[in-house]
Amino acid sequence: MIEVIYEDNHLIVVNKKSGDIVQGDKTGDVPLSDKVKAYIKEKYNKPGEVFLGVVHRIDRPVSGVVIFARTSKALARMNAMFQSKEIQKTYWAVVKNKPMHTQELVVRYLTKNEKQNKSYCSKVAKEGTLKSELTYTLLASSDNYHLLEINPHTGRHHQIRTMLADIGCPIKGDLKYGFNRSNPDGSIHLHARAVKFEHPVTKEPVFITANPPKDAVWDYFDNVLARLRDGLMC
Repeated sequence: MIEVIYEDNHLIVVNKKSGDIVQGDKTGDVPLSDKVKAYIKEKYNKPGEVFLGVVHRIDRPVSGVVIFARTSKALARMNAMFQSKEIQKTYWAVVKNKPMHTQELVVRYLTKNEKQNKSYCSKVAKEGTLKSELTYTLLASSDNYHLLEINPHTGRHHQIRTMLADIGCPIKGDLKYGFNRSNPDGSIHLHARAVKFEHPVTKEPVFITANPPKDAVWDYFDNVLARLRDGLMC
């Protein structure tokens, strides 16, 4: 049901499948948080209600790293670390067009439309906009697609999706932000690849990676990166 990629007494980290919702919403679908609670209850034979704190969320069509807290202490400290930007997040995105640069800091000003559940970009600050920043790096290319590594520096609504679209690089499958067709399973090719932070209790450094989903496009780029790594090691 779930892929646990890190677990201790304070935290549990899951590689979320595209299509899962992190918390319950109006759809009534079983959220990932409930699936993780069921996993903990069964594994540790816990009686009664299982505590689980949602530290952060990623969009439903996005896959990858999601962190949950198993104690109230860990939840409070992780929330504070997210607020103070002490948690480094890395995403991978497969995009339609090759960006102009191999690496670039992108700065935009975002407005969220609640009714559409969509954000819009502006290159200049306007009333009601929020400054949004990310850095992308071009990792690899195929004949049709390009793999970018993204480090967001802010945490705005749909910021990666709308900002990549704004520079002419919509994410594969993301109809909402300009890609020309959807993926058959409703996913988009955006993956929360890694997180890096100081453990909220032990204070030890933690670095967690999540493998992208298995499909022809992700597999192609995984093979390309593996060959690049092998070449660098020779």
